[in-house]
Amino acid sequence: MDLSHLVTVGLFPAKYAPLSSDELDYFRKHGVDDTLAEIVSQLAKQKPADPYKFIADAVAKKSGGVKQQEAKPKAEAKPKAEAQPKAEAKPKAEAKAAPAGPVDDAAVKAVGDELRALKERLKQEGKSGKDINASPEVQALVARLTELKAGGGDKPAAKAAKEATPKAKSDAKSEKSTEVDKKQQAKGGGMVHKKAENIPEWYAEVIGKGQLIEKYPVKGCFILRPWSYKLWEQIQGWLDSQIKLLGVENCYFPMFIPKCYMEKESDHLDDFAPELAMVTKFGNEEIDEPVAIRPTSETAMYAAYADWVQSHRDLPIRLNQWCSVVRWEVKQTTPFLRTREFLWQEGHTAYAEKAPAEEEVLAILELYARVYEELLAIPVVRGTKTKAETFPGADYTTTVEAFIPATGRAIQGATSHHLGQNFSKMFNITFQDPKDPSGKEFDFAYQNSWGLTQRTIGVMVMVHGDDKGLVLPPNVAGIQVVIVPVGIKANSTEEEKKTLAEVSKKYCAALQAAGIRTLLDDDNTYSPGWKFNNWEMKGVPLRIDLGPLDIQKGQFVMSKRNILDPKASKRNGQDKTMVEDVRRTLDEIHKEMYSNALAERDGRLASIDQWKDFSPNLNSGKLVLVPFCGDPECEDKIKEKSKEEAQEVEVAGGLKMGAKSLCVPHEEKYNKSCPKTCINPDCTSSNKNGVKRRTLFGRSY
Repeated sequence: MDLSHLVTVGLFPAKYAPLSSDELDYFRKHGVDDTLAEIVSQLAKQKPADPYKFIADAVAKKSGGVKQQEAKPKAEAKPKAEAQPKAEAKPKAEAKAAPAGPVDDAAVKAVGDELRALKERLKQEGKSGKDINASPEVQALVARLTELKAGGGDKPAAKAAKEATPKAKSDAKSEKSTEVDKKQQAKGGGMVHKKAENIPEWYAEVIGKGQLIEKYPVKGCFILRPWSYKLWEQIQGWLDSQIKLLGVENCYFPMFIPKCYMEKESDHLDDFAPELAMVTKFGNEEIDEPVAIRPTSETAMYAAYADWVQSHRDLPIRLNQWCSVVRWEVKQTTPFLRTREFLWQEGHTAYAEKAPAEEEVLAILELYARVYEELLAIPVVRGTKTKAETFPGADYTTTVEAFIPATGRAIQGATSHHLGQNFSKMFNITFQDPKDPSGKEFDFAYQNSWGLTQRTIGVMVMVHGDDKGLVLPPNVAGIQVVIVPVGIKANSTEEEKKTLAEVSKKYCAALQAAGIRTLLDDDNTYSPGWKFNNWEMKGVPLRIDLGPLDIQKGQFVMSKRNILDPKASKRNGQDKTMVEDVRRTLDEIHKEMYSNALAERDGRLASIDQWKDFSPNLNSGKLVLVPFCGDPECEDKIKEKSKEEAQEVEVAGGLKMGAKSLCVPHEEKYNKSCPKTCINPDCTSSNKNGVKRRTLFGRSY
């Protein structure tokens, strides 16, 4: 009784529930007899710590009993004295006995073709020969092929001989077998690392197995695979439509920026200098004037703005570009969160007056908050950066701050800056003052810049992902619904198969026509169980299971990816209201994901007034709302002091770094009962006793 069949059909170890009659038939179709199927059914009742060992022991016990019953009459029928000792002395010779029945050439060919196709597919996915051979799918097909070539019985004689060995020998190998299972799982199966136990390893595994990222030879650069680019396209499409409603137009500026442009704003250059990538030569020739590879485009675009603006009638200018930028990070890079090249959008606008410019800053900030809350189901805090964290060259910076509960760290989601007249004075973006009748007076434009990056995807993965893989919010998922036809048995009629295919296609077409991004997975080279695990790993929000019995009853089954418990995740839908049922369930999923993330975030927010409570809350993985004077020197002291106090204690997330200011929250709910005295007992700022609002502090990416 070969356990590999259970992996092949995808019902073990992912499913431990008692088997239905349809599932038992499905096992039989794939060569798994009733004895083994009954053993699997017992898993739900006994819930053993090691299900593999439970099944192996039960199989050995049952098969051993059968062999003993068969051995006795066989010995009586052939009482020759030499026969029995010979069989005991040379069990290997017995294992090499002739096949029990004729070889089914057609079946051998079919399985062989399936095996070759599988290996070719895995090869195209970039897997090595070693990994291909170690794949559970490949090993299962190899085992089946061996059985068929041995004579088409339940199993080859060699395997029967192994199953007849004493239980003690099986027990001696159980620990080794468990390690092998883990290695196979790591190479080709489900998740190995647990999010709560090792989030760096979990994150690397989930973005790899979830087919978001592929490594690249240049350190800090990564390939965005189609599954992740679909997410970016959803974000891009929504945000692009929203900024166009504000009158923003798209454009594209070159990625190369003259160094002299960067040097016009010394603070701007100083901030980017450590990570500024420069082109200094082509071929063997030195370039007369080195050019920077775009880290951001203020300096590149504003020289053109100076040429375009002559009169107040030339304003406002509202431009945006979708592009990539390069910042040669010297710190440790993390896919999506901190990379040397990344995708983003950057908006750059210029106004004749300050008021509309400042209105735009907050309007854009609200759009960024909606990206996180309405698309990604992630709560954010809207706020203004402290002076120490303000974008170089800006009057002030507004931000949306998200929180990663698994690490106890905040992460900057997106920023919207009011540049005032700082850059317009450097680049001479001037216009005739319409209030001056002489036409001799000129004024400088008021400017904004704002941007959101592919970091959004990494934040989404860290907030929502679980031990099964990705969990994608419906509003941003490239595929919102996957339909998996199920329930076809060995004795299913052609009419049943045809009807199932037709209804599945009808459902898919209806959902697509309703604007729901839907995929029909009707690839017969994979079992339903394999498909379930695959789409769970990739985080598709909703799966529809549709079988012949469902069609007869006029219903279908939906499984919600955001709920780990298989039973609790299921919902029944009706054929007559299929589109409405699916749309309602997708809305439920988004609301549940957001409310869960909000509850977890709010549970990690602590409003404190005294320094003695600062580090204990910070070290337990929380963000802290504190009275703060806003002085950069005082902020440095808080960072140093919190780092020192973390060295001798256990810290949630394990990273013993100091706290930094995240923002001064805009919403009043974060500013209740704010003391007037700065949290830092060593504060020497002139504003020490003039605090008006709380500031959010925490460890941050």
